[in-house]
Amino acid sequence: MGVAETLTAWPHAEHSRFADVRPHHWHIQEMGQGETVLLLHGASGSTHSWRDVMSNLAQDHHVVAIDLPGHGQTRLGSRHRSSLPLMAQDVQALIEHEGWQLRAILAHSAGGALALRILQKSERRIPLLAVNPALTPFKGLAGVLFPIAARVVALSPIMARMIKRKMSGPGQVVSLMETTGSKISPEGLNLYAKLFRSDAHLDGTLLMMAQWKLDGLVADLPDITVPCTFLIGENDKAVPPQSVRESAEKLRDATVQPFEGYGHLLHEEAPDLVADQLRDVLRRYT
Repeated sequence: MGVAETLTAWPHAEHSRFADVRPHHWHIQEMGQGETVLLLHGASGSTHSWRDVMSNLAQDHHVVAIDLPGHGQTRLGSRHRSSLPLMAQDVQALIEHEGWQLRAILAHSAGGALALRILQKSERRIPLLAVNPALTPFKGLAGVLFPIAARVVALSPIMARMIKRKMSGPGQVVSLMETTGSKISPEGLNLYAKLFRSDAHLDGTLLMMAQWKLDGLVADLPDITVPCTFLIGENDKAVPPQSVRESAEKLRDATVQPFEGYGHLLHEEAPDLVADQLRDVLRRYT
């Protein structure tokens, strides 16, 4: 799946552009005017997951969504910079290169951890709204074996192709989405199927899983002063809601808003709700 093929059928393709900021070739989408809000997706996602949230927020904000390194249409410039601290450095370099004066960050899942690392070092008090943020490592044996397995697969073209074939089938995509506890539209399922057919996207996802470690962030949580609001889909089967509550308790300035009936992809299930929650956050932190 090439870039040109992807863009012709990708949500908000008319708002897409690319930027070379070392070491990556970034895919960026921008809409609207006003204060700037940056949107960060989670592992294995892309800008498409924000499509409806962007349309809503662009009514009164300058909205920027990016594909993380190796995801979607952002091409990796280095296979060794998919860890949390290095990805945070690279996203910060992009922010500075583009001159974005952020008013807030809206993030999902692993994007929440990335946003915390970026905002933690900001000289300005910039709020974070995170949807089902993944801020804790896998526990027990899974915490040891999962990164090793991802690393092995990332280094093995044959195993990567096997996973790609398994993930890209329509039935498998539906099954995979069911593990999130969310119910998304047929359009959303089709977009994930397109992503999972991309060799580059699969490779980028596996590299992120192999290099992603949260122990340092967990240790820092009590010292982080970033104003945080966490939206929890109580039906989330990917990130346990209780783990989000426990992370919020460790932070100095964090509130939790639970929502019954929604899963890990709350922002795709209820985009208007998430957009309105962001507006509430901005009113609180004027």
